[in-house]
Amino acid sequence: MKGPSPMKPALARLALASLLALGAALPAAAQQKLQIAGNFATEHPSSVAVEQVFRKEVARLTNNQLQVDVFPAMQLGGAKENVDAVRSGTLALTWVGAAFLSRIAPELEAVSLPFVFANRESAFRVIDGPVGHAIDRKLQDKGFLSLGWMELGMRHVTNSKAPIRTMADLKGLKVRLQPNETHLATFRALGANPVAMDVKELYSALEQRVVDGQENPYTVISASRFSEVQKNLSNTGHFFDFIAVVASKKAFEQLKPEYQKAVREAMTSTIAYQRKLAAEQEAQKFAELKAKMAYTEITPAARDEMRKASLPVIEDVKKRAGADLVNQVLAEVAKP
Repeated sequence: MKGPSPMKPALARLALASLLALGAALPAAAQQKLQIAGNFATEHPSSVAVEQVFRKEVARLTNNQLQVDVFPAMQLGGAKENVDAVRSGTLALTWVGAAFLSRIAPELEAVSLPFVFANRESAFRVIDGPVGHAIDRKLQDKGFLSLGWMELGMRHVTNSKAPIRTMADLKGLKVRLQPNETHLATFRALGANPVAMDVKELYSALEQRVVDGQENPYTVISASRFSEVQKNLSNTGHFFDFIAVVASKKAFEQLKPEYQKAVREAMTSTIAYQRKLAAEQEAQKFAELKAKMAYTEITPAARDEMRKASLPVIEDVKKRAGADLVNQVLAEVAKP
């Protein structure tokens, strides 16, 4: 007789983390544990910040009574699995690309608009202001507690087919994107063939030519070693993206008030450190990628053509995320 099928490693690790996460919320005489998981590579600025700042700051602020276990690089599964675990309360916290929350809270699409953010300064002005606070409230309604927003960065296209100079070069290109309807609709408007896919499947999909290309910030392209399986890089800069740091509302509210305060303070320091590190690393990783890949510069005229082609997408986002919220984003980025 066959025995029960062995549990997949990622699921087994997630099950263990679930027990630990629940244990973090129970009274204990000694140390308590808090688990945070992410899908970014260990060397990505977000993973570095969580390990070097968040873990240490929580320990310091709680006199080592609350300990943080950090699981980067999909150790507890992919982005969707981490989000689902946090929402159910079986994982305490995750840091994840904002797109993976957009189907739960469509309001996030208001900050996913194509060719809207010219730089990180305007993007953070929006997410740290009333628009971000409105999104935080929507996430709370869905069982998440927002602890802030890290930088994922400006996204750029790589592919294995040919250099991309203009919108015409995107026609028919099978490009992997995050599961965000605004992102997918944008690439359809640009003439590409977008495919939603979890990042845990992406390297092998690129290697096996299941998809022709992908789009990510330079830091992710570098940390995930996509240059090994992609030849061409272009500075399309089509979206500026955020990393959401969210806690399980259920698990967080069971922590002692002083521990809740410590977690919030530690994450505020972590986010400040991460944003600075991400900005510093962007130019460095860009230079490294240009040495490994065939780089093609997108001209302002070519980018403007892409921007104009994607304008109808913004009108569609108003229907899903709310016209008031989208208009608020547009008004904020228009400020000098």
